[in-house]
Amino acid sequence: MEFIIEEGKCLDKETSTLILPALSIGNVGQLAVDLLVSSTRAERIGYLDDPYILPCVGNDAYGPTPCGELALPLEAYDSRNNRVALVQQRSPVVKGMMVGFAKNLADFAVAAGMNHVLVLSSLEFMRLQKIDTSSGMQIYYLSSTNTDGTDDCCERLGWKKWQEYNPDQRTWKYLSTLAEGNARQDDNLPFEDEPEDEDYYPSLPFAALFSCFKAKGIKVTCLMCYCSEGDNTPEAFGLAEATSKLLGLSLDNSHEEGGKWRIPFSWRTLYGPPPDLSMF
Repeated sequence: MEFIIEEGKCLDKETSTLILPALSIGNVGQLAVDLLVSSTRAERIGYLDDPYILPCVGNDAYGPTPCGELALPLEAYDSRNNRVALVQQRSPVVKGMMVGFAKNLADFAVAAGMNHVLVLSSLEFMRLQKIDTSSGMQIYYLSSTNTDGTDDCCERLGWKKWQEYNPDQRTWKYLSTLAEGNARQDDNLPFEDEPEDEDYYPSLPFAALFSCFKAKGIKVTCLMCYCSEGDNTPEAFGLAEATSKLLGLSLDNSHEEGGKWRIPFSWRTLYGPPPDLSMF
């Protein structure tokens, strides 16, 4: 993975925390990063070029005025007043190369001097075992602070540790072995022809990212929520709010009338125009 810095820009040496999405159902992590980039007034300082990510190109996602800046698959942003870097991922990883991609991102984080990585992801609502509708959307976390995935800071914020994590489960153990470089990703799994339900979650992007950052000795925290496909902007607001609380972010909301978040310009066409009422 190559980090290409834009001319005249650089990553602040004081920046030590990295925020990035893990692609999953509803693209909630990406939407949350959009909100954080926009609301912290983070500056794009460059982009990442990786052989494992599919190419894409689009118009500037944040500026209301066309200025000729293109959105690329992996962009790096720096919020200097928060000492936080953000990476936005706009296209999927090549099939079967998620661990390789995660390793490359972990190498980038080490080279950039990061000591904490925050991964934002969504999970499929249909797989939620116990549904609690008493307090709205639930935030779940997974941390490398302790071997069982717990973290005192997250607990104090009232979040629940994600119960599906089991470091002794076979697929989690195999993923850790891959992340540590003690096995090849093309090695055949002894149980690949008979996957069980417990093998599902370690196969998701957030699991590869968690394992690879952890293998590099970087503290990694995953913040997650359950959702279904559809309009997932409420979940994006929830993950962005959780990130702000955990890191104590300072948001630039001087332009909003009573609002906290600066809505990215690209969201205006997120779900297309309203339906033609004449068909009803």
